Amino acid sequence: MNTDPIADMLTRIRNAIRRQMKTIKLPHSRLKAEIGKLLVERGYLDGCEVSTDEDGRKIIILSLRYQGIAPAIEGIRRISKPGQRIYEGSNKLNKLMIIHTGDTVVSTTKGLMTGRQAIKAGLGGEVLFRIW
Repeated sequence: MNTDPIADMLTRIRNAIRRQMKTIKLPHSRLKAEIGKLLVERGYLDGCEVSTDEDGRKIIILSLRYQGIAPAIEGIRRISKPGQRIYEGSNKLNKLMIIHTGDTVVSTTKGLMTGRQAIKAGLGGEVLFRIW
């Protein structure tokens, strides 16, 4: 059992990029599937597919994106953790977006969004991670 499945997902992506792998297989959860779809929309991944493995369990298959030999993801960092949740309002998110490059992924009451989308919608929420 994993205590922080999002951190596990991000670490698997980070490790796969270091090894220049094309795809990653992860245990399925709705949140991880939504994160994968958001990263595909933002152009960090080539694909996110939900499938089943040979044991009949649901898995997520992520296709990593490369530009030549350089990965589209330069870095990825978990912000809110199980031991210390980080919640920010839309005004604080605006300040975070000015300071940092890349995207901030926020879990809001309307679902997962990038920081910019949350600011436009006037929403705050749990800041899950930053990606650049």
